[in-house]
Order: sequence, then C-alpha cells, then structure tokens
Amino acid sequence: MPRRFGLVGGTVVTEDGSHVTDLLIEAGRIENVGRIPASADIERIDVRGKIVIPGGVDVHTHMDTPFMGAVTSDDHASASRAAAVGGTTTYVDYAFQRPGERLPEVLARWAGRAGGRSAIDFSFHLAVTSPYPDLVADMALAVADGVTSFKVFMAYKGLAMLDDGQLFSILGECRRLGATLCVHAENGHVIDVLAERLVRAGRTGPLAHLLSRPPETEVEAVRRGIMLANLADAPLYFVHLSTAGAVEAVAEARLAGRPISGETCTHYLLLDEGLYHAPGFEAAKYVVSPPLRGPEHREALWRGLRDTTLGVVSSDHCPFCMDGQKTLGVDDFRRIPNGAPGIEHRVPMLYGHGVRPGRLSLERFVEVVSTEPARRFGLYPDKGVIRRGSDADLVVLDPDAASVVLAQTMTQNCDYTPFERWHVPGRIDAVYLRGELVARRGRFVGRQDAGRFLSRRAA
Repeated sequence: MPRRFGLVGGTVVTEDGSHVTDLLIEAGRIENVGRIPASADIERIDVRGKIVIPGGVDVHTHMDTPFMGAVTSDDHASASRAAAVGGTTTYVDYAFQRPGERLPEVLARWAGRAGGRSAIDFSFHLAVTSPYPDLVADMALAVADGVTSFKVFMAYKGLAMLDDGQLFSILGECRRLGATLCVHAENGHVIDVLAERLVRAGRTGPLAHLLSRPPETEVEAVRRGIMLANLADAPLYFVHLSTAGAVEAVAEARLAGRPISGETCTHYLLLDEGLYHAPGFEAAKYVVSPPLRGPEHREALWRGLRDTTLGVVSSDHCPFCMDGQKTLGVDDFRRIPNGAPGIEHRVPMLYGHGVRPGRLSLERFVEVVSTEPARRFGLYPDKGVIRRGSDADLVVLDPDAASVVLAQTMTQNCDYTPFERWHVPGRIDAVYLRGELVARRGRFVGRQDAGRFLSRRAA
C-alpha cells in the first residue's frame, strides 16, 4: 500500500506565509496542509522546532558535460546524490549540442546519461551551439516532448558562441513556441581581445581571468540581449548574473513592462573577487564565468533578490577537479575549464548566509530556491511549493543546528569546494522526494534510480 504519514508541528513555509502546522502525505503527494486529528491512524514524524520547505529546484546545472577540454567530474548519479543531501529534489540540466548534431539526438544522448541513474527528478534545457537548417522544426519537436527551454551563449567564440542574428532568430522562435530562452550574457569578442593582450603581457595566471572579464563585458551583453528581445517581442532569461549593472538593466526592462528575468548563483552572492589573488595556482578554484565580483556587486545582487528584479538563485554546478582538469590551464588561464561545484551547498548556504543574517526573509528564500524556478520553467505547482496535490518533495531544516563545509566529507565528486571551512547556521535534517526519504543529516539514503524525467509545460 502507498505510504501515508504526517510531518507534525513544524513551521511550514507555504505561498501565503509560514505557519506552525502539520502536513499529511499520501502516495507521494501532499494530501493536506493543516492539523492532523489526534485519532487519525497514520505514522507521525515530530518536526517541532524545525522548518519545513519545498524541495529545492535547481535550474542551472552541468552534469557529465564536455567543456573546454575536460568533462565535469560529477555525472547524473553522483550529482543527484549530492543535490539530495543538500535539499534539492529537482534539477534542470543543460544538454549541449555537438557540432552538426540535431536537437532530438542531443536530447536522446542526455536522456541516456540521466535515465535510471538520477536519484532525484530532472529535466533538460537544450543548448544550441551549432545552428542548422532544420533547427526551427526540431525546436518544435523538443517542446512537444516537454523540453520547453533553450540556451544560447554570447561568449566562448569557436566553442559555443552564436552571433546576434542567430540569437535574434532563436528568440523569435521561442516566442512562437512559448519556450524560454536562457542566455549566457558576456561580450565574447571583447573578452577574447583582452585575454590575448594579457597573455602577450605575460599575465597567464588565474587572476587574468578576472581582468579579462570586467563588469562592462557582462553589462553590455545584457543590455544588447534586452534590445534584441525587444525587437523580437520575446521573453528572455539571463543566467548567472554577477554585476550591479546587469541588475540595473534587468530592473529597467521590467519596469518598462518587458518580460525579462534573471538568476544569480550562490557563489556570486557570497564569494569575493579577492580570491583571485591567492598565491600560485590556488585561484583556479574560482575560475567561473562570469568571474566573482566585489562587494558593491554582491550587495546589488542581494537587493535584486529582495525587490524581485532577480527571481532565482541557481548553483551553476559545473565541477572540474583541480588535479588533472583545472591544471590544463596552469600555463594559460584561457585553458582553465570554467566552473565549480555547488549543487550540494546552494540551499543550506542561502539559508545560513541569506536568511539568518536578515538578507532574505524565510519566505523569499523559498521563492528563489524552489517556487520561482519551478514556475519559470514549467514545473509548478507539482514542484516548488507546499500545497495540497503537489509532489511531497520536502526539506526539514533544523534552525538550531549548524554544519561546516568540507570537501573531504561532501557528496559532490570534486576535490575541492569554493566554500571550504565555511560555517553554515542551520542544518538539513531530512529530505523527501515524492514522500520517500532520500537524505538524512548529510547522508544519502535514497534509491539511485528514483529520479523521473519531468515533461515541462510551455508558457
């Protein structure tokens, strides 16, 4: 028989606020939000003093992904376990097109990597890096199959970058299909010129990564992307925004009534560009794109989350080990694979260093890690919310406990974490996927094949 049980006495965060109440779960779904009668013949799990939130939804990950001469060190099996331990129960991974490959082939390849191997629920975005004559028809096929979002790059010339005409054409097609277009917004042409100048001047270490990508290279691309979206009369979603200028540009567009939205990531909210001055090659740990920024940019990102200019915090989980992967660029920063691990620590770090210091309310925290990403990418209300009929994807947080981030004890398959030795107020005690316990106090206890592919709705 399907399991029927209750979480009793916790502070439950729903769309209309936080309430001390009970949750009744049956057959993997939330049956009721409210007090369970004392006479009810169900199993009771006491969560008094704890906070109960919907499972995290991470809509920006890169698993088992070839990029810049390496393959991300987490596959769907290991990364999904790490996600579960860290309170994320759904992820949307970027499926990258090979040169000349058609989108149905991309989707089949990525589905083969994740199917039967993911411990949590999943879906895909399709990254268009090599347009071809039948692309428009194949985009329609993907949307019909429930893959309702695409991605393009404005950087990484020769690897993933599209020109403005291609971006404009894909914007128009996404508008017609009701699909979401995600954009990596950096001016790749300018970055390449700056990077070449730095190498010629003998600046080959990781600090040069920061110097080659000044804030203006992101802000210009964001403003250009907004203008192209306006021309196409199409919505646009900016990934991993890192600068005050980008937040300002998105805010202006939204004030003008344009359907522009954006995300930032945990590392941009918490880590400082001063880390690029670490001695030797240590700074390669923080080579992500865009790079980390200074305090004025971090504060602008926090403000953007509070005032809803930015709606989502993702991990951009893109792990490359220092040994044998980051070291590909030991003599030339341009060859350091861009990315860092983060899916395991997104939810606890944002609670511990966002909610606890008062940067975000508890309710806004839930919106940016769960509800809004689910809504934005066609997963709501099955995911991202605690309400009757939704999937019983639940996280039980103990606000009186704490944890310390250590690479040697984390679940992510990487030899470092950018948050090494960070103290994190609050601790994730239990994580449920569709009513089944999948993680308990930092340990994965679920089934490796429990995850399901999620067909998503178009706008």
